[in-house]
Amino acid sequence: MRTLEGFALLLLCQSAGELLSRALHLPFPGPVVGLLLLLLALNWRAVQHRVGAVAEFLLAHLSLLFVPVGVGVMTHLDLLRQYGPRLLVVLVVSTWVALAVTAALLRALLREPPAGAADGEAR
Repeated sequence: MRTLEGFALLLLCQSAGELLSRALHLPFPGPVVGLLLLLLALNWRAVQHRVGAVAEFLLAHLSLLFVPVGVGVMTHLDLLRQYGPRLLVVLVVSTWVALAVTAALLRALLREPPAGAADGEAR
């Protein structure tokens, strides 16, 4: 029962995000606004348990969620033959750029503060 309640909460957050996005003419898609609403709602323990239950259910059946993607790829094999090498280059380059940016950001965030900065001393 908790799984259904959690799924209803996810759909409610997505629908509310879609409504807010359209009503306020936000530059973000509705599902993104819905995720932000869900992030706020996760402060309540009841929401945490219900969303946790649906997350466990979805993760247990994750392989089924890839079937539509596989079918989509199979129906567009001609496009994959035509643009496949370009797509592969873009995927590899964008993955490496994302890894490099993440590593640089992590290095900057983990850098130790200068001496005296931890004491609240202004420099």
